[in-house]
Amino acid sequence: MFNDKILTCKECGRDFEFTASEQEFYAEKGFTNEPGRCPECRAARKAQTRKNGNGFSRQPREMFSAICATCGKETTVPFQPSGDKPVYCRDCYQQRSRSSW
Repeated sequence: MFNDKILTCKECGRDFEFTASEQEFYAEKGFTNEPGRCPECRAARKAQTRKNGNGFSRQPREMFSAICATCGKETTVPFQPSGDKPVYCRDCYQQRSRSSW
C-alpha cells in the first residue's frame, strides 16, 4: 500500500506531491526511482526535448580532410587521421565493407 509523499523538485526547488496512484504506476512499470522533477518541470523538459529533436543536442561534428587510401580522392572524415592507418572515402569504405561479407 502506497501513501502520498511530498518531494522537492530538483529543477525549480518547489515541493510537489507524489501520489499513491503515481507510486503504484511507477511500481507497475518497474521504475525504482522517484521522480526528481515536479509535473510542470517534467512537462517543460519533455516539450524542450521534443523541440530539440530526440533530446540530444549535439553540436555539428568537426570534420577533417583526408586523402582516400584506395582512390586518392580528397574526402572528409569525422576524426583526425593519425597517419598510421588508411583512411577511405565513403564509396571505397562501402566497397571494402561489402567485400568482407
